[in-house]
Amino acid sequence: MKDSDVKLFIWPHPFRLECGATLPGLRIAYHTYGTLNAEASNAVWVMHALTANSDVADWWPHTVEAGRFLDPCIWYTVCANVIGSCYGSSGPLTPLPPDGRPLYGDFPDVTVRDMVRAHQLLADYLGISRIDTIIGSSLGGFQALEWLVSQPDIARRGVLCATDFQCRPWLAAINKAMYMAIEADSSYGEPDPHAARKGLEAARAMALLSYRSHSGYDATQADPPGRPDPFARKAHSYQAYQGKKLADRFDVYSYMRMCRSSDSHDVSHGRGSFAEALGRIRAKCLVVSVSSDILFPPSYHEEMASMIPGAELASVVSEFAHDGFLIEHEQLDRLISDFRLRNP
Repeated sequence: MKDSDVKLFIWPHPFRLECGATLPGLRIAYHTYGTLNAEASNAVWVMHALTANSDVADWWPHTVEAGRFLDPCIWYTVCANVIGSCYGSSGPLTPLPPDGRPLYGDFPDVTVRDMVRAHQLLADYLGISRIDTIIGSSLGGFQALEWLVSQPDIARRGVLCATDFQCRPWLAAINKAMYMAIEADSSYGEPDPHAARKGLEAARAMALLSYRSHSGYDATQADPPGRPDPFARKAHSYQAYQGKKLADRFDVYSYMRMCRSSDSHDVSHGRGSFAEALGRIRAKCLVVSVSSDILFPPSYHEEMASMIPGAELASVVSEFAHDGFLIEHEQLDRLISDFRLRNP
């Protein structure tokens, strides 16, 4: 069962970020599902992707259910909203002392490592010193991988899906194109939660192209025959709808911080080569690609799995590209359940 309301953990001490800035404290919004057992041995930690929140049951359908890989009758699942976001954790819209005003665009840059250090504070608060399984997809996979590398004994198992061990040029270029669209909005920089809304809508429409595939669009956005206006395309309205949908629930400054956090991702930083960094992992890992993913293609996962000691490699077959990790929950449930059976 899901706890009825989001919880807040308050860290009342200064929190220094990798960029050199210091936040006066932290607040971390999180959800839990199920019950932590007496031995504190049944914890599962889920890291969310770019614009999701801490309510896993909300954004990852048919996972927090009986018989599924986040079965609340068996597992105590924790998901925390990352710092820099806008769903309850410290971020650009959080009121700060002494005057209670948000920092908006002046909120400092947050790295994936900063996010993981915040997760570690919450884990200590919850009395979790050992996690059964750390699960992350996309930006959540960046966090999961960073935690498994930085604290090798934290987890028995790790599931890394639709993700990578670094931010490669393709992702960095997509991010830069989005920044350019946002910064072209003349209201960007204003201390307003609704600043640069049009820029944010355009950026999200651009990002969506990297989350989907040709076949996915062909299957869902094909125009009917004989349309009266040859210039009106179903795909046009879909892109506009998706941009508006995000802008209705997210602010531009949090979006920029989330995207810039992905720019920072590099598990080898300060740890030698990628092989040396990934070789630190002691958890048994399942590395899962999505067959049509163009953002993190299967070849990236093959490379990652080859450097993680004892890692298993699997694939979700889907025409929905990167978003397949959200859509193909039946396949993912089977893969994770079988992985657990092989690695009790």
